[in-house]
Amino acid sequence: MTYLAVERPKIGWIGTGRMGLQLVRRLLDAGHDVALYNRTRAKCEHLAEFGAAIVDRPDQLADRDVVFVMVSASADLEAVTLGPDGVLTDPNHAPGLLIDSSTVSAPASAHIRAEAAKRGAEFLAAPVSGNPKVVAAGKLTLAVSGPRDAFDQALPLLELLGRGVTWVGEEETARLVKIAHNIFLGVVTQSLAEITVLAEKGGCSREAFLAFLNDSVMGSVFSRYKTPALVNLDFTPTFTMPLLRKDFDLGLAAARELEAPMPLASATAQLVASAIGAGHRDDDFATLILEQARRAGLELQPENARIDDGLGRSDDD
Repeated sequence: MTYLAVERPKIGWIGTGRMGLQLVRRLLDAGHDVALYNRTRAKCEHLAEFGAAIVDRPDQLADRDVVFVMVSASADLEAVTLGPDGVLTDPNHAPGLLIDSSTVSAPASAHIRAEAAKRGAEFLAAPVSGNPKVVAAGKLTLAVSGPRDAFDQALPLLELLGRGVTWVGEEETARLVKIAHNIFLGVVTQSLAEITVLAEKGGCSREAFLAFLNDSVMGSVFSRYKTPALVNLDFTPTFTMPLLRKDFDLGLAAARELEAPMPLASATAQLVASAIGAGHRDDDFATLILEQARRAGLELQPENARIDDGLGRSDDD
C-alpha cells in the first residue's frame, strides 16, 4: 500500500454538510492538501479561503491518495462512488484509500467495499459520533472497520478529526457499532424526556432537575450537552427525527437478522415515528420532550436559563 507513503497525502473529501465542513477545516488547519466535492457547490466554496480546492465532480478526486466520504444515506454513497462521475468510475485512477464516514447499511457498505477492491482501492468504514459543536470542541469519536493495516496507516489522519478513534473489527463491523450507538442515543433521549417531564409535572423546574441529574453518577457528557435544549426548548437541529428513525430501522433490521431482541428500542422507534407524524421533522430530535409533555398533559415553556453544555459553551454564547 502506498496511499500514505508520503508525509502529506493528497486528500479528497465528498460531502460538506454541517459535519463535513467542520472536519475539513481540521484537516486544512493541520496543513493538508484537500480537494472537495459537494453536490451544492456554493455550500463549500468558502473553504477555498482556507486553502481547499473545489471540484465539480467526484471523479475529479480519483487521483487523490485518500478520499473521505460523508453523505446522508446508502443511495448517496453509491451515487458518489459508483454513479455517473463517481470517484470509483475513472478508468485510469482510483484513490489508494476510501474512508466512508456516512451512516449507511452494512450491505451497502459491503457492496462499495467490493467495488473499491476491484479498482485496487482499500476501504475503511469510519462512522462518527458527534455533531458540529462536538467537532469544534475536539470531542468527535470514530468507530472504524476494515483491514487492520489500512487502519494503522490511516490513523494519523483519523486522529486529526477527533479525540477517539477505535478499530472495531473487519469489514462492516463499524456500521453495526454506529447503528447500536444511535439506537442508544434515541432510547436515552426518550428516557431523559420522560423523567424530566415527570419531575416538572411534580413541581421541579427542568433546569433544577437536570442540574441535579448531571451532577449525579447518572449524569453524562450527553445529558449535560442536551440540557440547554431540554431546558430552553431550543431545537436547532444537530440530528433530526427522520435521521434517527432511519437508524432505528437499520438497527431493528439487524436485530431481527441476528435474533437479538430489542424491546426498548422497538418501543422507542414507535415514539420517534409518532413524533414525526406530529410534525417534528426538521428540528432536533430533543423535541421528543414536547411529545412526552403533550402525552402528560403538560405545556412546556422555555426557561431561558444560561446553561453550560459541557463543551465549553453556554446556551447564550
